[in-house]
Amino acid sequence: MADSDSTDGLPGNGERRGFFKRLAERFSRGRLGLDLPDLLRGRRIDAQVLEDLETRLLTADVGIDATAHILADLHKKVARKELADVDALVAALREAVAGILAPCARPLVIDPGQKPFTILVVGVNGSGKTTTIGKLARRFHDEGRSVVLAAGDTFRAAAIEQLSIWAERSGADCIAQHAGADPGAVVFDALQSARARKADVLLADTAGRLHSQSHLMEELKKVKRVVQRVDPTAPHEVLLVLDANQGQNALAQAVQFHEAVGVTGIVITKLDGTAKGGIVVAIARRLGLPIRFIGIGEQAGDFGEFAAREFASALVEGARAGSGVSG
Repeated sequence: MADSDSTDGLPGNGERRGFFKRLAERFSRGRLGLDLPDLLRGRRIDAQVLEDLETRLLTADVGIDATAHILADLHKKVARKELADVDALVAALREAVAGILAPCARPLVIDPGQKPFTILVVGVNGSGKTTTIGKLARRFHDEGRSVVLAAGDTFRAAAIEQLSIWAERSGADCIAQHAGADPGAVVFDALQSARARKADVLLADTAGRLHSQSHLMEELKKVKRVVQRVDPTAPHEVLLVLDANQGQNALAQAVQFHEAVGVTGIVITKLDGTAKGGIVVAIARRLGLPIRFIGIGEQAGDFGEFAAREFASALVEGARAGSGVSG
């Protein structure tokens, strides 16, 4: 399948299944996904069913564009009498969603020829940037890579402290200055230090900012330029962290961050709680950017590489997705 390689970063097939099974259960428990078996049970596949399906797709934050694309495909199948029963419709919808997601299910690959492989992590306040950095640092450390963290969020003293704690937990080094220091200077020093230590990966935190605050976005561009003065090929990844609870606003954030700094990968966090999983489909349809990881909770095991088919199954079928791996 198109996304078959997207789960290689997970330790094993069993863990992958467990991860997406938990996601499916959370979608069902909170009515955060589509849970179509519940919607369609005992009904004939007709225009009213497709209208109800459209409403549920929009309610789940799939978005107007992606919903129209999916429904157009399903209407054709109904007209050709290819969807005789509920199971056929559920399977067709799962395939349609997976088809949108598959081109975006591209894992983050660390190029060993780039030392340090520099990852600039961006996003709005509260999106989960620092926690994501901590989980990535632990992941890379477990893979045998040496990691340096750059405490580039100098506006919040708590952010510096939080990153230092993550560094201790994950075996990474942390380069930090005092609160209020110039973020560009912090990242510059961290990159120089990572080079001197021959570190494999540099993860650079940045201050959370609203995508609508143009002066702060300009500062983010400056940080990127500073990195490029040290290494013209860097950053090798601009990783945007999005909070799924933001719904369609997360899509607006993705568009504007991409325009400002050229996002190369996305992490979607907080898919537990009140988040509606359809926003992942909306982002994939609109931007086509690689979705590297998703987060479904606070524990280490609640963070994993994105896989299109497994996610589509969890979203469409909820708890009925079973193992989380379909087809």
